[in-house]
Amino acid sequence: MVTSQKKASDFSSSENELSPDQTLGLVSLSLMQKLSQKDPSFSWLVDDKSDQSNLKNLRDRLELTALAINTGAPLTTSEVSILMGAKPGKSKIERGGLLATKVARNVWKLSKLGQGSSYYRN
Repeated sequence: MVTSQKKASDFSSSENELSPDQTLGLVSLSLMQKLSQKDPSFSWLVDDKSDQSNLKNLRDRLELTALAINTGAPLTTSEVSILMGAKPGKSKIERGGLLATKVARNVWKLSKLGQGSSYYRN
């Protein structure tokens, strides 16, 4: 009777153990997830929670852009970079229907392309 109990416990322990392929897969997945936190090129590993946070970030960015356009508030170069998605390199930069005009050193004004003076179109 002792031997039958021993065999049953051996069988249950082998059910709970992972095969070498499964172990390698888990180790690889955890390594890739750690890399994805440091390197954006692994962004395909990110779960749905980050998609929701990306949508929230996009909504916030759009609201801030609308607020900056409506109020005409002066913005810094870094703020313009965040809102437009690229660092401005000239005194007037056009991107995505927005026009950022440099007012003074590190001071920018954001407007819709149709509202500002048409810099590129004569």
